[in-house]
Amino acid sequence: GCGETPYVKLVTQLFGERMIVANATGCSSIYGGTFPTIPYCVNEKGHGPAWGNSLFEDNAEYGLGMRLAVSTNRKQLKSNIALAMTENISSDLKQALEKNLELWDAKSTEASNAQEATKALLSKENLSSPVISKIKELQDYFAEKSVWIFGGDGWAYDIGYGGLDHVLASGNNVNVLVMDTEVYSNTGGQASKATPRGAVAQFAASGKKMAKKNLGLMMTAYGNIYVASVNMGANKNQVIKAMVEAEAYNGPSIIIAYSPCIAHGIEMRDSQAHGKTASDTGYWPLYRFNPDMADQGKDPFTWESKPATKDFNEMTDNENRYQSLKRSNPTEAERLHQLALLDNTKRMADLQNLKKN
Repeated sequence: GCGETPYVKLVTQLFGERMIVANATGCSSIYGGTFPTIPYCVNEKGHGPAWGNSLFEDNAEYGLGMRLAVSTNRKQLKSNIALAMTENISSDLKQALEKNLELWDAKSTEASNAQEATKALLSKENLSSPVISKIKELQDYFAEKSVWIFGGDGWAYDIGYGGLDHVLASGNNVNVLVMDTEVYSNTGGQASKATPRGAVAQFAASGKKMAKKNLGLMMTAYGNIYVASVNMGANKNQVIKAMVEAEAYNGPSIIIAYSPCIAHGIEMRDSQAHGKTASDTGYWPLYRFNPDMADQGKDPFTWESKPATKDFNEMTDNENRYQSLKRSNPTEAERLHQLALLDNTKRMADLQNLKKN
């Protein structure tokens, strides 16, 4: 079915217990929060993603606000732990607090377990102390949170791009997941800056005239942003690796995920196979840009696309958004198709040029 949902399912399986999500309005907010049924759930301890929906234009800022709130609460908690160490607290609680400080920056099950153990001890502690009362108030912040910002290409490439650029450039530890359907899927299939040249969409009935915006390349220019381009249908292991690296990276990250959509004019039961074709034809690139590697003296850019094994036309010939123009205006369709081939070749070359050796 929908090409977006496997990415959301996977990222919540990986980090859901300590996850906070800012979700831009769009397909992902509709299937993510339509009362009375939602796809998010909790584990046996009642822990799961904390989810909120914002508008198109300010979702990145909404997610940044969540990040700043978490960071502020953790800073306040840490200062109160230091004060608590000077008070007459039980040796067990003191050891537990020391353990939390030891694991303060860890994003691990061990840190989550240490938090739960400390919460149990706090429930038995004398609350007459203002310091202990404050620690109890902030006890859900012992373990670091995983802050994610979800949205589609209409948000990330277009309406919310200014905010997205600002938030990623801020250097704050947020993780962005862009589910790129290359069109405004939720509002009827209008063209976005992610729509490739030659594709037919609303407001581009005669085929999109301009090339697709290379969002990933643009974000690598900052040098301190983790960037990945992934495709579930082409390489599931690479998707997992990118999500784990992005979340572990102590800074801003963005993952751009190829998401087959009904607006492409394809058979949706074959969306994963269609995704594979997108990378096999060289249409969708696979790469990771990890600034941590540069700090280790290694190349931060990893190119993971294999040489194309299928003709580019095998991708476009199977999508109605390209074929409809061929039927209505074959001359213009051919002109745009040739330009689209050049666009794609240039996009791949520009990305591969990031590799140092």
